[in-house]
Formats: sequence, C-alpha cells, structure tokens
Amino acid sequence: MNNSLRLIGTAAVIVILASLSGLASEYMLGIGFTLFMYIALAQSWIILSGMTGYISLGHVVFFGSGAYVFVLLWGLVPVWLGVALSGLVVGIGALMIGYPVLRVRGPYFVILSFGLAELVKNLVLINEARMYMSLRPVFGAPPLAQLYIAMLVLAVVATALTYWIRRSRFGAGLRSIREDEWAAETIGVPASRLKLIAFALSGLIPAMVGAIFIMRSGIFQPGDAFNPIVSFTIVTMAIIGGSDDAAGPLLGVAFLVILQELLWANWPEIYMILLGGLLIGFVLFAPGGILGWCSKNLSRSKKNAA
Repeated sequence: MNNSLRLIGTAAVIVILASLSGLASEYMLGIGFTLFMYIALAQSWIILSGMTGYISLGHVVFFGSGAYVFVLLWGLVPVWLGVALSGLVVGIGALMIGYPVLRVRGPYFVILSFGLAELVKNLVLINEARMYMSLRPVFGAPPLAQLYIAMLVLAVVATALTYWIRRSRFGAGLRSIREDEWAAETIGVPASRLKLIAFALSGLIPAMVGAIFIMRSGIFQPGDAFNPIVSFTIVTMAIIGGSDDAAGPLLGVAFLVILQELLWANWPEIYMILLGGLLIGFVLFAPGGILGWCSKNLSRSKKNAA
C-alpha cells in the first residue's frame, strides 16, 4: 500500500511539473530546466561513482561529447533522433574506452577521469580549428517549454534508473566493488563487466542532457561544453545530497540550485568560494550528506521517543 501511494504521489508531482511548461514564466522554466539537468547529471554520476567508489572528476566528458555529436548531426536528422543518437554514440564510446580506463583505481582514476575530459576537449578544439570553426550556432531550436519537458523526462528516467539499479542484483555487485573489489572478485562478482556497464550507463544520459542543453544555449563552444566546473558541480551536488540512492541527488541538486540563484543574485563574486566551503563543511561534518543527516536525526528521534 505504501509503495502504491508513493508511486501515485510521484506520478502526481511529475504531472504537476510537466503542466508548468504552459503556465510558468520564462525565468521559472529556466530554473526548472537547470534543476532537471543537474538531477539527470548527478543521478548518472551516482550510478558509476556513488555505487562503485570510482570517483570521477571528468563527468563533463560525456556531457560535452553528447553536445558535440548533436551539433554535428544538427540539420541532418530530426531533433529528437539527434538527441537519441548522441546518447547512443557516446554510450558506445564509453564501452570502447571503459575497459582500459577502469583498470586504474583510487586517486589515479580521479586524475585520469579529469585528464580524459581535458583530452577530449582539446581533440574537439583541434578538429574545429582544422575546419576553421570557432563556434557552432544552433538555429531553429525548439522553444524552452519543449526543452523543459525533455529535460524533465531525462531527469525522471535517470532517477528511476538509479532507483532500480540500487535495488537490483547489478547494484549489489557495484556496491560490493566499492567495499572491496578484490574480495568481490574472489567470490565470483564479475567486477570488470559490471564497472564497464555502469560506465556506459553513466555516459548515456549526460550525452543526451548535453544535446538538449546546447539547444537551450543556442551555441556550441568546446570550452563551455567541456567546462570542468560542470564536473565539480555534479560531484558537489551528489556529495551534499548524500547516499548512493536516488533520493540523495534530488536533495543535493534542489539545495544547490536554489542556493545558486540566491548567491548569483546577491554575491556573484564569492559564489565559488561559498560552494567550496559548503563542500568542505559537508565532507567534514556531514559525510552522509543531507539525506544521511536527516536519516540519522530521524533514527535518533525515534529512539528517544521509544
């Protein structure tokens, strides 16, 4: 019964959010678009880094690659087919490079993930320079209301995927890798295969997010599409939200997007300083994030009441 009520409530929230596309102002739609974008990105990060412990600082590589594939296809195929193909191409690319990349562990993987994003960015820059292209405009993109709905769909899909993986045998295998990869392999967990699948899944959604984002921005520039701040923001949101479950990123993204709007409006000069301070504070004093802190205090309240 509780699960049925939860499902009905979730469906009602999604319907309400979707209906806002025809009622809300451009400003509110823009905030909603950003909120859904980072929910999808943070959920995809959780699938790889949150569940396996392979912390990625280069998640923007999927976002930027998806945007680049999309602008190359712009005008050649229907818009939504271009979005789907962007995800497919980047997902296949992640499968191809995943095996050698995922053989590196710990802090070396963190460094490698960041370096991979910079490598791909510079390859795109070189390719664009050879074609004498400094930027690529995207003319005739769908209106913001349609992009808002598309990003909402991706956020819902990413959240549902993370929720399902967390409760599946596949998710249990990923978490066993995080706890002790050597021990997991000893008892028969196919660690390499599970990591590779997670790597591909974590690249599929960001690529489509990047494609939709480029239609919103109206122009593709490699420096913006592969901006490392996107990766750092994703990691910050996931850590502040806490947990390796779907609820954590929802809390972290909502908290930081609202905070971002307030800080940019009042103190744009110190936004990144405050963001870094928040991240340090959560790591030191609330390592479980908002979700972990809430769960801890709720359990304590129940014990005191008993």
